[in-house]
Amino acid sequence: MATLGDETLEIRSSADIVMVRQAIRSRASELGFSLVDQTKLVTGASELARNTVEHGGGGRVRVEMLKDGNRTGLRMTFEDEGPGIPDTALALTDGYSTGTGLGLGLSGTRRLMNEFRIHSEAGKGTRIQVARWR
Repeated sequence: MATLGDETLEIRSSADIVMVRQAIRSRASELGFSLVDQTKLVTGASELARNTVEHGGGGRVRVEMLKDGNRTGLRMTFEDEGPGIPDTALALTDGYSTGTGLGLGLSGTRRLMNEFRIHSEAGKGTRIQVARWR
């Protein structure tokens, strides 16, 4: 697998969330993703960026454009040094929310992507890596 390009974006505020959304839309378009797939990528990125700010106290996302044989893909790795997620299985359950949302953020994002990995440690932060292929 080859990386066609990557960049790391800081996520500290709602303005940064908008910047992440725009960057993902641009990279997805560059890679030839359909409008539907672009929307899935942007929706997932928006949710994870918002979680990075609201629950993780800010962090970063690494965006990688990938080539694997005949496939091209976009991988996003969100990281923060926040309090972590005490129970990732519970957090991935539809309807579970620690705030006022519908509880579809993480589980919904997992359904939008082809790959979804989560690692979280109490007091050390959270790392979520997602990818979508075309």
